[in-house]
Amino acid sequence: MKKENWIWMPHAGHFILGHKCRFHLATYVGGYIVSTVGELWSEREVREIHADVFKPEWLKNNRHLKGDNFDHAYFKEFGFGRLGAGEDSIYETMVFKARKSDKKKHCECCRYVMTPSTDTDAERYATSDEAYRGHLKYCKKYAKKQ
Repeated sequence: MKKENWIWMPHAGHFILGHKCRFHLATYVGGYIVSTVGELWSEREVREIHADVFKPEWLKNNRHLKGDNFDHAYFKEFGFGRLGAGEDSIYETMVFKARKSDKKKHCECCRYVMTPSTDTDAERYATSDEAYRGHLKYCKKYAKKQ
């Protein structure tokens, strides 16, 4: 499948919390959807629970902060949420078999959807540059399959 025929979709393609990820790419290529998500940023309550478990003293000293001030302090201390075990799991690419979407159930911009439980490849990354390059690597790989 030629690159000019790839279909770029505007939503996170996988991950139950994909809507909370600030980074997402989803591309239909050669009968597959390559989905990359990352930069998980949960609501404050979830981040407070995380802080309470891992650094309760930090939470005690920062819980009083409001809005962006709390967000900035939290990000400085903890960064984005992890998508898996390990420090290198801020971003993740997964590849799924695709099928045509039912326009009644999905938005018109996403003409293809993932077939459930068909992930065929996966990789995690530490940086957005790695995630972007990884996404393109899998797009090229699966474009050759058609």
